[in-house]
Order: sequence, then structure tokens, then C-alpha cells
Amino acid sequence: MTKHIFVTGGVASSLGKGLTASSLGRLLKNRGLRVTMQKLDPYINVDPGTMNPFEHGEVFVTEDGGETDLDLGHYERFIDENLSRDSNATTGSIYSAVLAAERRGDYLGKTVQVIPHVTNEIKHRITRLAHEDVDVVITEIGGTVGDIEILPFLEAIRQMRLDSGRDNVCYVHVTLVPYIGPSSEQKTKPTQHSVTELRSRGIQPDAIVCRSEAPINNSLKEKISRLCDVPVDAVVNAADAASIYEIPLVMHDEGLDRAVCDLLHIEGEPHLDDWRGLVERVQGSTRSVRIGLVGKYVSLPDAYLSVVESLNHAGFEQGIKIDLDWIQAEEVEGLLAAGRLGELDGIVIPGGFGERGIEGKVAAATYSRENNIPCLGICLGLQVMVIEFARNVLGLPLASSSEFDVGAKPTPDPVIHLMDEQRNVTDMGGTMRLGAYVAELTEGSQVANLYGKTVVSERHRHRYEVNPAYRSRFETSGLRCSGQSPDGKLVEFIELPGHPYWVGTQAHPEFKSRPNRPAPLFRGLISAAAHRHDGRNPALLSFDDSTGNEQTSSS
Repeated sequence: MTKHIFVTGGVASSLGKGLTASSLGRLLKNRGLRVTMQKLDPYINVDPGTMNPFEHGEVFVTEDGGETDLDLGHYERFIDENLSRDSNATTGSIYSAVLAAERRGDYLGKTVQVIPHVTNEIKHRITRLAHEDVDVVITEIGGTVGDIEILPFLEAIRQMRLDSGRDNVCYVHVTLVPYIGPSSEQKTKPTQHSVTELRSRGIQPDAIVCRSEAPINNSLKEKISRLCDVPVDAVVNAADAASIYEIPLVMHDEGLDRAVCDLLHIEGEPHLDDWRGLVERVQGSTRSVRIGLVGKYVSLPDAYLSVVESLNHAGFEQGIKIDLDWIQAEEVEGLLAAGRLGELDGIVIPGGFGERGIEGKVAAATYSRENNIPCLGICLGLQVMVIEFARNVLGLPLASSSEFDVGAKPTPDPVIHLMDEQRNVTDMGGTMRLGAYVAELTEGSQVANLYGKTVVSERHRHRYEVNPAYRSRFETSGLRCSGQSPDGKLVEFIELPGHPYWVGTQAHPEFKSRPNRPAPLFRGLISAAAHRHDGRNPALLSFDDSTGNEQTSSS
């Protein structure tokens, strides 16, 4: 029977429930178990797809087109499994399902209530992941114990132990052990109160993960054990780590997976050699490259979480640290005057929606093209690169996207536009290309060489496309449309032959990047950036007499 692990949090948000759940998933998978994961969010939005990035951070997209919480990105990166839209549920989606069932008459005229109807729907969202090919389902409950909106979720997971059996359900609670400077003490009282609140809802935690700035000592663990009625071996300390990829090893050394497996009667030990090798590569990176991320939402780094992690993954593989320069798109023109962009080894222009900051992104694309700075455009980034090329190479100074025509005079050259079949759709998500789509790459192109094949699949989240009416003009002027949809209608990849790396994709390759398997386009960017960095710093280059080739030193 499928085992269930529920991860809750207390005291404060952003303690790392998602990373705790992901790390535990990694440890269980390395024991040979088949693991899947899920996030239950208490907000009333149906999904985060229409939420402002400043509200919620990145919207992560699954293979099947689900717009989900960013924690699913952590899940996929850690357990290396593709999740689905079923791995994220919100209060809004749950109530929508309950109300639809009531309108259909599924409840036979009964009064519809939180218990049992809402809680039953929550349990249905959990148990539908428990397929015969899944050994463990790890479910993270968003929010903090004590929040009013979280109560139906706590009641539902409380009932799960009765439904599934005591030996098949485990509760892990993540809480805070703060350090009080004036008294030079770490305090357990917040943890005690959080566990008391959880127990008042009928849930006794089986393990407690104590988040802290510095390691806590055994006497504090014993105190938490006694006052929270949890075995001392199941009181786990997760002190701040230098890299999120160290956390599974920290959790294992603290005994979290052992405590959970003992409770669930799971045998075996995890094989962690590969993961330890990854962490050694992370810790062993000595060289660095400076990458500018030119975005609209840079004041909230979580808005570009998967992009940042993909850059890191490419760096891990090549022994390179990423020195990230967060650049507000609206400030690019001023930075150009100050020479700041000239100090970069590479540029990423990520996705987004709306007109704000577009001219700054176009200016960054121009600077990178004219100064041979490696540049990767993602989704809107590709569209910006197309606009830039149209204006400055094709001689179409008013070229733009029809996305930006609202409330203004339409551009005479909509090099980016909405496809005809999408124009009359009124639903905000109805015009979106969401999820995995196949693209065919041009044999011998830069992107085909990076992928090592000519048919690829990447995830999408956008509604505007390159206007095919301009495609021949782009290609005759030197911009190569190096990837297209199988029917030849949609441009999926562009590149500029002769440039060190000026590549754009309509997709979001960051969603499929893994710490042990970086996304090919990010690998290409970091490789080109490293070459530029070394060329600008001759002291880092040495000459190999045996081959006659210039070699990069490891220092």
C-alpha cells in the first residue's frame, strides 16, 4: 500500500518546507523507492497562473501544462521526476470542484459542508497520486499552522491516518528555533507553541525539523523531544547550508529519513554517492562568470527561481560559480551609459508579460549582439531579440509585438503577434501554449549541437509567437530560425551565426533542468560566458604545447 508523508510548517513562512520535502523525497528515492510529490496551497486562486510574480514568485509549468506553485520546481529538481498538474491543488480549485459537484446533484440534495465534502475532496486530491507504481506520496501543506485558511487541509490529513492505517502515514513538522542576540540563546518556545497548535487540530507530529541559523545542541533536541512528545532521534536540525543541494545530506546525517522509514516500516539505506559527488562539484567550483539577468521582477528573485537554478546547474557541470547581476530592465539604458553591461560575461533575458521594461530588454539585446556578449533569450526574451533584430538590422524602427498595442497606436510591423486561432478567446489562459511541445531543430545548427539531436521537447507558457510573415526577411538578413514546430508554422528557436552565443527559445528550458543534468541552452550560455571571461582575463589562460591549443586554467 502506498505510504503518505505530510509536511507542515509552523511559526513563520519561508522556513523551507518545500526543500525539506524535496530532500526527504531525494533520500527515499535513493533507497530505491518510487516517489511522487504534491503541494496543497490554501489560497483561493484556482492556480497561480494569473497571479502577479511579486505576489507569488515564479509560476512553474509541468509537462502536461499545469501552472503550479514554484515548490514543484524544487520537487522535480531533487527527485528528478516529471510531475503533473495533479501535484498542485489550491483552496480555489478544491471549492470549484465541490461547487461543480453540488450543481450536478452529486450530493443528492444534502447540505454541502467543509466536513465531509471539502475534506473529502482534499483527500481525493491526495489519494489520486497513490498509483500502483508509487511507493510514497509526499504532500506539503502550504501556509503555517494557525492560519485560518489551512484548517480544512489539516483536518483532511488528520483523517488520512485513520483511512490509510497508522503504519502508512507520517507527519513531519518544520518549525523555527530562533537565536536571540541579547541573551545569546536559541529558543525552543516557538517550536513548542507550534506543535501545541498542531496537536490541537488532532495531529501529533512524528518528526520535527528545526530550522536555525546555526546548529542546535543535543540538550535543545532533548528538550523539544520531551515537551513535544517526539522521540529525540526524530528531532532533526536543519541549520542554514551554503547550498540547497547540501540539504539532503544534512537531513540524512541528522537521521530524518531513518526516523520516517522506521515509522513507515521501510527497509534499506540510501545510496548517496552520486548526490555527494554533486555536492563536491558545487563546493569545488573555483572559477566564476558574471551573468546579468535582465528582468522585470528582479526585486523578487523567486520570480526567476528556475532560471537561477538552471544557471547554477550549468555552472556545477563546468566547475564554475555564477556571479549573478540582477538588472532591472527599466534601468538598462542608464547602465549602458555607466558601462555596467560591458563588465558582464553573459546575459539572460527571461520571460514575462506586459510592456513594462521592454525597451530596456531590447537595449540589452542590442548591446549583447553588437558587443559579442553571450546572450540567452527565454520566451519573451526570444521575442525581444526578434524585435531588436527587426529594428536594427531589418531597418524596421517601429517593429514591436502586438501584445503592446493595447491603448496605443498599433505597430506597423508586428514581428511578434497573436496567432489567428487565438484572437477570439476571452479566457486568460485560453490563448496560452502551456506544457510540453515538440520542436524540430535544423541539422548542424548551434542549438541542435547543444541538444545532440534534432527533435526536442520543451515546456511552454506564452500566447504570442514570431510572425511568420517576416520569417524569410529575418533569415535572409542573417537571423537563423533554427527550430520550428513540426508543422513548420511556429518559430521555436533562433540563433545568430557568427556570434559567440546569441540564442533565443520560445520555450522555458529552465523547467526541465536538473542539478546533475543541466538544460543544454544554459550549458551553452555558461560555456560561452566562460570563454569570454577567460579571453578578457589573459592570466587565466595557459598554452598546451602538446596540442598547440589554448587551454583554460582551473584557477
